Amino acid sequence: MPLDYLHLWPDQPMPQMASKPYRAVLVAEQAVSKVWREEVVKWLVGSGCLYFVAWGIVCEEWHDAVDWAVLEAFDFGEIPDDKFVMTTWHDKEPLSEALWFAENCASHPDVDLADTVVVHVSLSERRAAMLELYHDSQDIEDDT
Repeated sequence: MPLDYLHLWPDQPMPQMASKPYRAVLVAEQAVSKVWREEVVKWLVGSGCLYFVAWGIVCEEWHDAVDWAVLEAFDFGEIPDDKFVMTTWHDKEPLSEALWFAENCASHPDVDLADTVVVHVSLSERRAAMLELYHDSQDIEDDT
């Protein structure tokens, strides 16, 4: 499964991204304004994010913002099955467990999500460390 890393500086404009179906794992390590959070989620939804896994600072607010962005994108009407964005937040779990969840459980019922993007909201870029943590998290054993 292709994996990519995207570092976002708070209150900066979003980069260009090709529009295709993918899952996003938001790692929020920095507080941001509500306005900027809403811009980010609208941009993610518009670029093809169909599963949004939120972890970190106010991750439930990020989750809710995605839900609202999807509703607004369809004028609060019916959302086509292949445009519906699945969302989860993981505020009481270590990051490694949220990353494991993204790889192993975050699927869409109607669209194949071959790509994953780790969206890192932080003052410092940590591409290598974040991708290594993602790969290492897949070794978590199921204790059930």
